[in-house]
Amino acid sequence: MPKLGLVYDLRMPGMSPRQRAGQYRACLEQAAWADRAGLGRVSFREHHSSPDGYLPSPVTLAAGAAAVTSSLTILLQALVVTLHDPVRVAEDLAVLDLMSAGRLVVMLGAGYDPREHAMFGRDFAQRPRQMEQAVGVLRRAWAGPEFDFDGRPVRVTPLPFQPSGPPLLLGGASRTAARRAAAIADGYLPIRDQGYQDYRDAVVALGRPDPGPLGKSAPFFVWVADDPERAWHEIGPYCLHETNAYGALARAAGLNTGFVPYDDLDSLRRSGQYPVLTPEECVSLCDSLGDDGKLTIAPLVGGMSPDLSWQCLELIEAKVLPRVRSLPSLPDDYRVSVPEVAQIPETPEPAKGGT
Repeated sequence: MPKLGLVYDLRMPGMSPRQRAGQYRACLEQAAWADRAGLGRVSFREHHSSPDGYLPSPVTLAAGAAAVTSSLTILLQALVVTLHDPVRVAEDLAVLDLMSAGRLVVMLGAGYDPREHAMFGRDFAQRPRQMEQAVGVLRRAWAGPEFDFDGRPVRVTPLPFQPSGPPLLLGGASRTAARRAAAIADGYLPIRDQGYQDYRDAVVALGRPDPGPLGKSAPFFVWVADDPERAWHEIGPYCLHETNAYGALARAAGLNTGFVPYDDLDSLRRSGQYPVLTPEECVSLCDSLGDDGKLTIAPLVGGMSPDLSWQCLELIEAKVLPRVRSLPSLPDDYRVSVPEVAQIPETPEPAKGGT
């Protein structure tokens, strides 16, 4: 059966610090619930300087989730590595991998908002080079011996729990990004599934085994309720905030991320972008996804109240999970054959084309 998981970006428009603290606490409580219930993963996203307080520090929150779980895969999706010192990232991820006892998987993103890069003093145009450089630093740091990076001696201790470090996936939305992932990463998660074939072709062209097709994914948002009509009126405003916030950012960047702004709730519901399913419909969806499929729930979407979000999760536990109980673990699904550390240049040449 498909792998079920939770995802959090913790947008909270108009909330006070006390209310935000409650949302963060609820996030960790729900991660612990997912662990007990047998879900496969919990994912955390990253953006900066958002008016609604979008999660800026996924590593910190993931560490909290690691501390209250024992089996969930901890997925950073995505860590915008081009914003950060890669040596510091190597240390933080090594500690997080130890805290989770090897349950960490990291999707690295180059980012697509110039304002974020300006905030961190990073050159937006240099993202491809920075991404390749960061992957090289992470791999060399987790190999153990001291090395030189940008004229400074580097040795990262302690080393991660996983012998070669957590799997490193790349995100992206272009053929160039797919080829980069094939050359230097453990896997590729395109913004839109259509780009995955470019990745497969590039892996095979490099003489490595075909990683196989990308498993089917449910819509990026699924909600479960006994009364979908009533539930939509309760969750709709939160969904509208999310799609409008993401959609505006994607439109400014010229990307098709699947999020589109809408003027009102009726238009958003007719789009089918935020399906609300009965438990029986959710089970049927899981059946259609197959063993390699993935279904993700966003319990606190758009700043939703924890009480409302628990209604969905408790219904999933009572009426969906008993019928889709066999949920394999995720880390091995993500890792594919990649070049050895010595094959990754210490100072990679800038990639040509888009990110």
